[in-house]
Amino acid sequence: MIIAVDFDGTLVEQKYPKVGKEIPFAIETLKMLQAKQHRLILWTYRAGDKLDEAVEFCKSRGVEFYAINKNYPEEIFDESISRKIKADMYIDDMNYGGLPDWGEIYADIVGLDSNGVQVSQIKRKNGFARLFSKD
Repeated sequence: MIIAVDFDGTLVEQKYPKVGKEIPFAIETLKMLQAKQHRLILWTYRAGDKLDEAVEFCKSRGVEFYAINKNYPEEIFDESISRKIKADMYIDDMNYGGLPDWGEIYADIVGLDSNGVQVSQIKRKNGFARLFSKD
């Protein structure tokens, strides 16, 4: 699975342009997802030196991204190409409903139920279905 991950407010507390404190379990979760062969893309507003700081923060903690603000490492942007990232999942604190706990994110991606038991298929619901769901 290709997973696009935001930085500020998602991996670290929102302190932009500074790098905030690491959000508990964020980096550990990304490392576990990488160990399961998921491709991670850093998808952030940051650019230039501020982006370099975010990349170095993650790298120093053992997370290296498949691509950074691109769909693949070799992609070159020009005015004719959209900067939208194509991914199977986006993890961002600005999601409708906010950022779930990192343990919940991991369990959902790898298919664990609330008791940590592997389930055969992940049931994903859109934002409106989650609002009105009874489970």
